[in-house]
Amino acid sequence: MATVLYITAHPLDPQDSVSLTVGKQFIEAYREANPTDEVVHLDLYKENIPQLDADVLKGWGKLRSGSSFDRLTDAEKSKVARLEEIVDQFVAADKYVYVSPMWNFSIPPVLKAYTDATSIPGKTFKTTKSGYVGLLSGKKALHIQASGSVYSEGPLAAVEMGYSYLKKILRLYGIPSMEAILVEGTASSEHAPAIKEKAIAHAKEVAKRF
Repeated sequence: MATVLYITAHPLDPQDSVSLTVGKQFIEAYREANPTDEVVHLDLYKENIPQLDADVLKGWGKLRSGSSFDRLTDAEKSKVARLEEIVDQFVAADKYVYVSPMWNFSIPPVLKAYTDATSIPGKTFKTTKSGYVGLLSGKKALHIQASGSVYSEGPLAAVEMGYSYLKKILRLYGIPSMEAILVEGTASSEHAPAIKEKAIAHAKEVAKRF
């Protein structure tokens, strides 16, 4: 049995979001194909994800200098402990499915905060004399991303920082490749329905082998 983190980063309901609609169809098909796997849905807009603020940085600094956890302030304890929970849950999973829209060429802020929470030395990667070494080899990842225009090729490819960012982060963790379902061109009212239906069909196909 595998554990799948289904990580969504959109504030709307699936019926109002192309990325969530495709993601919902994917995860339903995945559950049907893998009935014994555990799927954990993380709606990042409803999760407590501490920012890397002064409390976190000071708390981490105290721990690195040898202070005990009890010496941290209440705010530092709360945020540092929550970040530990997030990364431990992430490390324990076997597969990751990210679902997000492209906003301003990139990912929503809550998803960036989540990647900050999971990018922890000694947990998801380590630093050696020869560079970074990922600690999560053998795991799988998928990104479902919807965008109004086409960014996978053509003149806008150079400014695509959503899927490309997550792919680099997962590579840092030791996951060599991240599969993608890119739902592009949804701003076209004429072609959007067909684009969405094609993406749903693709998602169901990917779900059977993911």
